[in-house]
Amino acid sequence: MFKKLLNWLFGRKPAMPAPAPSGFETLNRQAPLRKAQAASTEPQGAPHEIGATYICREAILNRQQKIAGYQFLLQAAALHHIRNSSRRVHHLYAEVLVNSLVHANIGSLLGPRAAFIDVPDSFLDHECISRLPPANMVLVPVRLSDAGAPSPEALAATIRRLRSQGYNIGLPDPRSEPEYAHLLALANVVFIRASRLSADQALALTAEIADKAPQAVLLARDLPGLEDFSFCYKMGCGLFQGPFITSREDWRDHQLGPNFTRLAVLAGKLRSQADTGDVVAMLKQDAALTVRLLRYINSAANGLPEHVSSIERALILLGRDRLYRWVMLLMCSSDAQEGRASAVLETALVRARMMELTGTNQQAAERETLFLTGLLSLIDVILKVPMARAMNTLGVTSDIEAAILRGEGALGARLKLAQASEGSDPDALRTAAEACGIAPEDAARCQMEALAWALDMQRA
Repeated sequence: MFKKLLNWLFGRKPAMPAPAPSGFETLNRQAPLRKAQAASTEPQGAPHEIGATYICREAILNRQQKIAGYQFLLQAAALHHIRNSSRRVHHLYAEVLVNSLVHANIGSLLGPRAAFIDVPDSFLDHECISRLPPANMVLVPVRLSDAGAPSPEALAATIRRLRSQGYNIGLPDPRSEPEYAHLLALANVVFIRASRLSADQALALTAEIADKAPQAVLLARDLPGLEDFSFCYKMGCGLFQGPFITSREDWRDHQLGPNFTRLAVLAGKLRSQADTGDVVAMLKQDAALTVRLLRYINSAANGLPEHVSSIERALILLGRDRLYRWVMLLMCSSDAQEGRASAVLETALVRARMMELTGTNQQAAERETLFLTGLLSLIDVILKVPMARAMNTLGVTSDIEAAILRGEGALGARLKLAQASEGSDPDALRTAAEACGIAPEDAARCQMEALAWALDMQRA
């Protein structure tokens, strides 16, 4: 009966083909939930109809504003469906989330980064937890209102055992969840939502946490803007999460670096079909840029049939349009070594690759345009210049400019889909996917596969 219930909850249908499978492709194929008729053997409290649900992720930055990890969770649709369900149904969803990360080989994919997951407190002793890589995991117990919760003593014993095995434990602050206050001394990470607190309240809360859990790192969640980030930074938080990562400022007086200017000229030469000798000669003027460009081109994420050792060979093997992509990528990363620019660059890479994957059935030139649209959609945040000035400097095509600046055209619709895939609002994702004629679950799969590709690219 239990197996039948799992099959009912997590039915499948074929996903659209992708050019290269990855661990995240496996993750996303296992995670979607489908509408289905309830079996007569369903447990009390199981939902009668479950809409399509997807795993999503949100970046978490450290004090250097580099990506330190991701929170993985089921999108809001699933949470809405199960919020008032039985503890057993909550366990079923938690098991799908955990097993999906296991099958995705999450430890290898993330490298030194952490994966934060919320699971019911009674699920922490489930046998599938032991298959997760301890060094990468931050397990966050969630309190449920129905019967079956572990006693405070049993929960503390489970958390001590998990910590002895190398797992990290995340807990909410004692004011939002006083029932977990007795566990603070066992926490590696404590979550706070400082944007909801006054300055006095925030200072009092951090002092209380420092007294009860001096070894724990504070993670500030739901930070909407850079002022909120700055406030939490001064409070002593070590990790940060929220929309502030891609928020914009007034950059009218910021000047572009020399590397960007040189690469912009090179990109213009490629677009204008300048003589190959001129292109090669210009790149050879800066050996460091040439090395970085070849490193990107030869990245394992690109799967080239041979190693490219010269710009001349890259032009022959890739062609001008394909080489233009990598020059643009190098341009985006040329000044993205400090602050949150590197984190934003990763988001732009995921957008670019996701948009390209959603165009699997289109011509190569159209896929290149999709990639460039996603890549350049955050170039103002990466380079700290107004978007209009960045577009003028780059000389991009009118359809890319219209998509980025005004959200217009087919490219604008695909960009909105990529942006919707970065959040946890299933309605926004569904609406954007339908506008593009793409199944929402396929869009979610492409987004996760794009993340794996972006991580491989940055290891180059």
